[in-house]
Amino acid sequence: MKTRAQPTYWHRACTELGAGDPVMAGLIARYPDAVLGNRGDPFQTLARAIVGQQISVKAADSVWARFAGFARHVTPDHVATLELEALAACGLSRRKAEYLRDLAGHFVDGRVEPARWKKMDDEAVITELVDVRGIGRWTAEMFLIFSLRRPDVWPVDDIGLQKAVARHYLDDARPSPQALREHGVRFAPWRTVATWYLWRSLDPAVVQY
Repeated sequence: MKTRAQPTYWHRACTELGAGDPVMAGLIARYPDAVLGNRGDPFQTLARAIVGQQISVKAADSVWARFAGFARHVTPDHVATLELEALAACGLSRRKAEYLRDLAGHFVDGRVEPARWKKMDDEAVITELVDVRGIGRWTAEMFLIFSLRRPDVWPVDDIGLQKAVARHYLDDARPSPQALREHGVRFAPWRTVATWYLWRSLDPAVVQY
């Protein structure tokens, strides 16, 4: 089930970000309908992220529908039992089929355990997730933002964030990862919220990972 209620920290974050940065104050005022929702189930969210890699949103939705229809129960225990050839028949590449099986295995044997994430800091969760084949740091950071709704994530490898910071702060000069990391310090401890508004400045449509 998707969560539509705003995180409890959002109003405070907006107040503090707007007070300390005129650009951010303008963006917050421009997009008053902010909603940082999520897809709910961690396994399905990560599985969808794997399915959607390097293909269009439309194609990803089509492949996911075929996969979910075939699997019927998109749970770690069940997906771990599915044959790679059957998964490939749903439109998945052999590599993505292997990634889904690996993801399911991590959930089944406890190497990925959502119940303990509340007690783990962001980097610890990222380390746990990137141990899964097919999940890199960017995907893990998107998961922290859109599923766990952590307040202080600053994904320096994200092209949209790079473009937005360049547009609003650097006269369209694209920052290096290190420069972007240093720029983000001004938004701590609310870098997720700053990221959300910077994304909106490029695309007003609300994207839910």
